[in-house]
Amino acid sequence: MSFDNAAARPPEEQVAALPPDAAFRFELRPDGVGVITLDVPGEKMNTLKAEFAEQLALVLKQAQAQPGLQGLVIISGKPDSFIAGADISMIAACHTAGEATRLAKKGQMAMAQVAGFPVPVAAAINGACLGGGLELALACHYRVCSLEDNTRLGLPEVQLGLLPGSGGTQRLPRLVGVSKALDMILTGRHLRARQALKMGLVDEAVPVSILLESAAALVKRGWRPSRPLPWQERLMGGPLGKAVLFPLVRKKTLAKTHGNYPAPERVLAVVRKGLDEGSSSGYPAEARAFGELAMTPESAALRSLFFASTALKKARGSEAEPAPVARVGVLGGGLMGGGIACVTATRAGLPVRIKDISQEGIGHALRTTWETLGKQVKRKRITAAQRNRQMQLITGTTDYQGFGQVDLVVEAVFEDLALKQQMVAEVEQHAAPHTIFASNTSSLPIAQIAAQAQRPHQVIGLHYFSPVEKMPLVEVIPHAGTDARTLATTVRLAQQQGKTAIVVADRAGFYVNRILAPYINEAARCLLEGEPMERIDRALVKYGFPVGPIMLLDEVGIDVGTKIIPVLVRELGPRFAAPEAFDAVLKDGRKGRKNGRGFYLYAGRGKSKKPDPSLYTLLGITPKPGLTEPQLAERCVMMMLNEAVRCLDEQVIHSARDGDVGAVFGIGFPPFLGGPFRYLDRLGAAEAVSRLRTLEARFGERFAPCERLVLMAEAQQRFYPVEG
Repeated sequence: MSFDNAAARPPEEQVAALPPDAAFRFELRPDGVGVITLDVPGEKMNTLKAEFAEQLALVLKQAQAQPGLQGLVIISGKPDSFIAGADISMIAACHTAGEATRLAKKGQMAMAQVAGFPVPVAAAINGACLGGGLELALACHYRVCSLEDNTRLGLPEVQLGLLPGSGGTQRLPRLVGVSKALDMILTGRHLRARQALKMGLVDEAVPVSILLESAAALVKRGWRPSRPLPWQERLMGGPLGKAVLFPLVRKKTLAKTHGNYPAPERVLAVVRKGLDEGSSSGYPAEARAFGELAMTPESAALRSLFFASTALKKARGSEAEPAPVARVGVLGGGLMGGGIACVTATRAGLPVRIKDISQEGIGHALRTTWETLGKQVKRKRITAAQRNRQMQLITGTTDYQGFGQVDLVVEAVFEDLALKQQMVAEVEQHAAPHTIFASNTSSLPIAQIAAQAQRPHQVIGLHYFSPVEKMPLVEVIPHAGTDARTLATTVRLAQQQGKTAIVVADRAGFYVNRILAPYINEAARCLLEGEPMERIDRALVKYGFPVGPIMLLDEVGIDVGTKIIPVLVRELGPRFAAPEAFDAVLKDGRKGRKNGRGFYLYAGRGKSKKPDPSLYTLLGITPKPGLTEPQLAERCVMMMLNEAVRCLDEQVIHSARDGDVGAVFGIGFPPFLGGPFRYLDRLGAAEAVSRLRTLEARFGERFAPCERLVLMAEAQQRFYPVEG
């Protein structure tokens, strides 16, 4: 059967009442338009739950029983969101593919009731309309969205290792065309109101003040022919177009995923089936694929990251109440300082005062924000006037004028202990007594930075990652004397800046750099053994990292990397020592991308990169592959996993959850593996120990499994409890 053409049943003489705590309520307006309001009690945003299917069916019966009903509008009772998606915990409650498939079918049937309603139904969308929320809107006959900045429409299920399971793979291609639908579903990207209107995803985009009236006017007009697709989309939906489009999209998708994510392949198959055989085949295929994907380890890993990052967005860092932060100071207008000022002004919406030794440095920092906002203006995400207003939040000075009014100062000067201690003293002299000093250091102990402070309890580490505007993670590092309120205030500021914050101990390298160093060092050893640099990088990209370790060192800066290593060696021992031969790289003036010379050569405006063959001569090696790409990847990754377990054992991180989020968001550890600890649970501690011992026998004692991992293998323990 076709869900879209399900026959409407005649109204019952008596319709059961909705329970008092129901998420749906129905009202009939004097003009004959019924309004169904979704407002999940006790929640900030609406999410769809399994039990809502019965409530929706009941409220639709209530509406259908009304004599003279001309149309129906579905709207949210929340002020700034429509439906943020389905409640992901429903999937966690499924233990078999069959259970998850039945969950999808239940959602499909609920949407079919909307699609088959006997009078026109419109969705009035304001705020987030994602996942199951958009699938509900797709089941409606019309869609109207507000022009508010927070209005977003999308199907992000692929980011959880899933596909839309309530009809989205079947309705979207028929509405906007197959090529646009595949782009939306495979990327999970969100559309703004004007983009959705241009695509044909919505019928109207209007000011929020007239959203309900616009939707009501649409349904009162009655049925109207569906909007014809552009000829290009009609061509893509035809036999020839499909024969060209699907192989091309599959090729592009595999180039990005390297086959590590099963969901995109299933999306292509299900959409194609619906187009080739009709919705009567497409809907069952969608439900079945949803159920099977829900049981994959990739989806479980991605969902675990979703829950972990969501929890961290609400974490306070300590039990103390955060102090109010009305103004922020930034010391240093370089790459990091400029980025920190940018996210503080544009995301946190706070005034920022930059202090640099020169007007040139201040200009550089201002340019970072101007260029970032300029891209948003170009993409029509904000207006030029909005950009100008945000730019007014950032001011600069070459002295400390204005710092008496800032509540928190982020220091982003060179990695020099004496200089950072000097910055603490100057801030304590020029800022208010309550001002917090947060150091963006990547390696220096926070306790040492605070050692000469008058108010050491207000000194903390706040380690951002480059580029600050893009990288989602920040490490918050209290030293032994940092007080609880300083910690809570700093965590909240990071969250206001749009960051995911993990609190880590004041130990050498903190967490992210500590697990990154042995990974990059191992890649360096592979290079010195003759493995071509691009082959090493390709092996790790295929494994699931966004860039390979050699290229990552170029991106971070070879000079920056070499400053961190001595600190790690001094504090943690010789296993962190980089190969001595690598000293020649820095002595040759190679700093990486920033000066156009590293392991790769960078040329042109876009700085296209290619391996620099002269580097092999510099290191005295002849490139020749010796290991397979999986062997290369295993060598580097096992070093990282082993060090992550040590960090947990030494309480550098508070939990496996924090360690997983830190690795994925800070380094780009493959998300489909869920992070080092989720992956170790998937492997099993015994298998991890076995692999490390094999590598130790071949390459040396640096691969010796750490004590905690060995004990866990013997006791058959896991980092996370078994779900279900």
